[in-house]
Amino acid sequence: MAQFEEVTHSKVLVTGAAGFLGSHLVDFLLKKGHQVIGIDSFQTGSPAKLEHLENHPKFKLISHNIQTPFEGLGLENIDQIFNLACPASPIHYQKDPISTLKTCFQGIENILELAKANDIRVLHTSTSEVYGDPQVHPQPESYWGNVNPFGARSCYDEGKRVAEALCYAYQEKYPDLQIRIARIFNTYGPRMAHSDGRVVSSFIGDALAGNPIKITGDGTATRSFQYITDCIEGLYRLMNSDYPAPVNIGNPGEFTIREFAEIIVDMVAELGMPKVPITYLPRPADDPNTRKPDITRAKEVLGWEPTVNLKDGLVETIKWHMEQSK
Repeated sequence: MAQFEEVTHSKVLVTGAAGFLGSHLVDFLLKKGHQVIGIDSFQTGSPAKLEHLENHPKFKLISHNIQTPFEGLGLENIDQIFNLACPASPIHYQKDPISTLKTCFQGIENILELAKANDIRVLHTSTSEVYGDPQVHPQPESYWGNVNPFGARSCYDEGKRVAEALCYAYQEKYPDLQIRIARIFNTYGPRMAHSDGRVVSSFIGDALAGNPIKITGDGTATRSFQYITDCIEGLYRLMNSDYPAPVNIGNPGEFTIREFAEIIVDMVAELGMPKVPITYLPRPADDPNTRKPDITRAKEVLGWEPTVNLKDGLVETIKWHMEQSK
């Protein structure tokens, strides 16, 4: 196992702080006693996700796009940077593919330059999308992937892959620069809005509204879903480990999209609401057919694995969606 050493009372920069993952990470870090600076361009994130921290003495939120350098932002004496800044939903990252690519490449370049100049450890959040439509199942970190570099999803898939390549190049050229890379698989939980477009929030939002759940494809494609608290714990452990290579952070529990939709339908019906139908739409181009992480490396080097089962996580997520609709 890699060495895990929790740093206490450090100063941490979180990019993408007003997003789904970012806002939960900020809460987690503050509870650990860290001082946190959040950066967000609010392209997809929302200050509302952090409004409960408005008067927190150890938190500061800055409006800034990581595509531009960080001069003049007062980022002195930073100990760690978690880079979570990038649209993650297809409807968002495909809206402006050039901007998505710039966030992936120019964004991490600006972060790495800041880190190099100030001796800051960086954790870059990559994605399971680097595996594309995988031909190896489950997906270990050693798998190079099956990605279409010229298609609607390429701005995100290849953007994340080139960001990893840039991290590797910096690590090779500047051996003292400490970089960690997390490949995050599908994550769900409170604060992921219905309009986000990702499968969990879309299915729950539609079911609660009494609308049909819409599956793209025939429902046989598979996904693996991890609850937000598991993901955040994995990121924190990786940041504070001495392991330099990519690590999958995901839940290996695998469900077909049809199975998952049926679980949502039944759980919402148990709340006394109508049992909504499931409908089918054409499958988007390059949509992966399977997705399941091999988390052997995470277990071995981080002592980490998910602890929240799907239904327990969905109970909390459905509860949050219901509160938002009041």
